[in-house]
Amino acid sequence: MALTTYQAFDQFMTDITITEYQKTSIVAGRKASVIENLTSAFPGSSDMPFYEGKLIGSAAKSTIVRPLDDIDVLAVFSNENNAWNKYCNDSQAFLYRIKQAYSGLETAQVGARGQAIRIFFQSGGHVDVAPVFFQSEDVYHLPNGSGSWILTSPFIANRWFATKNAALGYNLAPLVRLLKKWNAAHSKRLRSFHLETMAGHTFSGLGSNRRTSLEKFFEWAGSHLDVTDPGGQSGSLSGYLSWSTRAEVKTSFDTAKERATKAIAAEANGDHEEAKRLWRIILGSSFPN
Repeated sequence: MALTTYQAFDQFMTDITITEYQKTSIVAGRKASVIENLTSAFPGSSDMPFYEGKLIGSAAKSTIVRPLDDIDVLAVFSNENNAWNKYCNDSQAFLYRIKQAYSGLETAQVGARGQAIRIFFQSGGHVDVAPVFFQSEDVYHLPNGSGSWILTSPFIANRWFATKNAALGYNLAPLVRLLKKWNAAHSKRLRSFHLETMAGHTFSGLGSNRRTSLEKFFEWAGSHLDVTDPGGQSGSLSGYLSWSTRAEVKTSFDTAKERATKAIAAEANGDHEEAKRLWRIILGSSFPN
């Protein structure tokens, strides 16, 4: 029996949403592995003691999608033995020292932006470990990729997203999961944190009809490209976009809006095959037939 458009969306949401097993076994297990390895490498007696590790990013916001790829962990190091004084002028040395702790354990490399250690697992996927020093309540020093430091407040940003999600009837996180599939299917121009924050700013009200919510996001999102870091540290989140990429993103929004409008009209006319064909273009080839 062919799926209706509603049934296809329902199936797709199930397919891309992390399972309870993945949450409690894979995500929690990989976080625990990071904590275990860093605790062993940097005990309390170390000149740079490891303090704690916490989930950040998509896994912490429930916007992570399947298949699981990356998990983000904030690794907080203590300054009780004046380690900050040693590395305050050389965050790159700090990063490489942590990378060395993984020698012989898992394949690890400094991430592309020079702000995290990427740990690859034989079973697939990776964890990005963002090592930081505590600065003040919920504010941390994070390597900036060029040897210096920036401030980051991921838990303040997480609380902002959780508040928006609750205010929008818990419909924001599911919509973001769909938007991540759209982004991945169309050149992945937008960073995850940026896209999540844009979605949170786009809506003052949000229902459970994912098709119309996507249509409205694509219609309105161009006015929300320049959102600021809800953690209050990074300013505008769109700074990584070049002029030409900004133009491409806006064109991508317009094209997706046009297709979404046609898909909704096709569904209303009972033409579910056409509606699903259009949503498959928007959301990627894994969208159900």
